[in-house]
Amino acid sequence: MRKFGFTSIYWFFKDLFRIEKNPRKNMFAMEWVVIAYLLFTLLIVFFTYTKIQNPESMIWGRIRIGVMTIALWAVYRMIPCKFTRFVRVAAQMALLSWWYPDIYEINRMFPNLDHLFAGWEQQLFGCQPALVFCHIMPSHIFSELMDMGYASYYPMIAAVTLYYFIWKYHEFERASFIILTSFFIYYVIFIMLPVTGPQFYYKAVGLDQITHGIFPNLHYYFSTHQECLASPGYQDGLFYHLVEDAKNAGERPIAAFPSSHVGISTVLMLLAVHSRNRKLLLCLLPFYLLLCCSTVYIQAHYLIDAIAGFVSAVVIYFVLLCSTKRM
Repeated sequence: MRKFGFTSIYWFFKDLFRIEKNPRKNMFAMEWVVIAYLLFTLLIVFFTYTKIQNPESMIWGRIRIGVMTIALWAVYRMIPCKFTRFVRVAAQMALLSWWYPDIYEINRMFPNLDHLFAGWEQQLFGCQPALVFCHIMPSHIFSELMDMGYASYYPMIAAVTLYYFIWKYHEFERASFIILTSFFIYYVIFIMLPVTGPQFYYKAVGLDQITHGIFPNLHYYFSTHQECLASPGYQDGLFYHLVEDAKNAGERPIAAFPSSHVGISTVLMLLAVHSRNRKLLLCLLPFYLLLCCSTVYIQAHYLIDAIAGFVSAVVIYFVLLCSTKRM
């Protein structure tokens, strides 16, 4: 692993802007994935134009993303270096925060399925783990650890991406493809599978009914309602407020099954294992374990969502890894 001193930093930045001798002429694989997802959802918008509430803004948003993707490719072709290559990847990763709430505009057209998932949860575990977990571990310290784990999601993505860019550049494109493609695979599932998770479903049904094992079918309720429960735990905690602010900024009644937080973080851990860097793996491990537990603790997911997130991530990772051997 490269150690950074002043000399190393100088050579790093010099190398960052060095013109590549044999630049890539075509789009990156991860950019083709973005375009494929863009076209897939665009077709859905066209075929359901009269049912979607904001079709014009969704269409123009996709046009802007398409133009931006082509523009960044053109900039790289004019100035082919590590920096412009990194910008192409970073821009698409930043846009994930735009794509996520966009799912809701399509997903809200389908009837909600939470009553099935809450019922399966009850049958499997004899209770609602998302309701029980926070009550059996109510301490302020444990609550903050859970919220810290949940808040570490995006820093973990940044850490693994930057690690590959700085220390394993020859596999940077492959790693970024695996991360981005994993996200879009989950996004496709979320579009077709309208499950909101405990924080929305419990709020809509009422905790009294949930505790008595009553899980009514809410049909299209979440197409017009977005109210959710406040996260349980220590409400004066720093990480508690970070999680609540993130929920208020971009959370929607979507994307519960499987848990993409567990799924993507599992993909990141597998990439850390693949890097063969023990320090990176050990640094990420405690945050990963806290994050997986926190998805149920803060009532963002049912326990079966978290389990499905882990299993699906392992499958997705190895399929994508095998498909990119020549990358």
